[in-house]
Amino acid sequence: MIISPSFATQLSQYSAEYDVLRKGERYGSATRTLTQRDDGHYEIRYKSDISWMVFSDKRTESSVFSYLEGQITPINYRMLREGTGRDKDYQLFFDTDKKQVISNQEKFPLKIEWDDRWQDGISYQVQMRQELKQGKEEFDYELVDKKGNVRHYKFKVLGKETITLPIGNVEAIKIERVYDNDKRQAIAWLCPEMDYLLVRMWKGEKNVEQFDVQLKSFNPKQ
Repeated sequence: MIISPSFATQLSQYSAEYDVLRKGERYGSATRTLTQRDDGHYEIRYKSDISWMVFSDKRTESSVFSYLEGQITPINYRMLREGTGRDKDYQLFFDTDKKQVISNQEKFPLKIEWDDRWQDGISYQVQMRQELKQGKEEFDYELVDKKGNVRHYKFKVLGKETITLPIGNVEAIKIERVYDNDKRQAIAWLCPEMDYLLVRMWKGEKNVEQFDVQLKSFNPKQ
């Protein structure tokens, strides 16, 4: 497939709301926003609030990043979690000048070899969205996760399908994460008519559903 060399100079901004389901029952809600800051950088933020019996989980995952000629470059990543069990607050700072990654969990910069193509735990989703617009069907990323470990993420397009969501019927591109084994499953659906917004995300383990996040509302920003 031929990939166009042209790239949008700016990313489209939006806010979206989701229902968080498990086996058809609603256990919580989530929001996803992409905004441009006053300094020209962008921020993607995902917030979820889940309750199930005595269990509760509230978390916010965000990334501040730069965007130039189709490439997402993370600057600051944070994952904040509150609820049942231990609260967690992970932060990573990507210093592109010194080619270092600093974690709030460590005293010194992380001992990992710098790569200009690195993504963080959520910025890769923006990168995938942009590459999908360009026609790619296979995706390969090196991620620095919330604990500072470098992980290899691979995805592939499975095709198009129409799915029914709280927002209505949506025609979406179905993408599967490629794992080293079949114990875990992760599938995402992105909608071209909504500028390739993530409209559904499903995760399972040993073919048992863990959660199903489905789009409820979408508000593009001009």
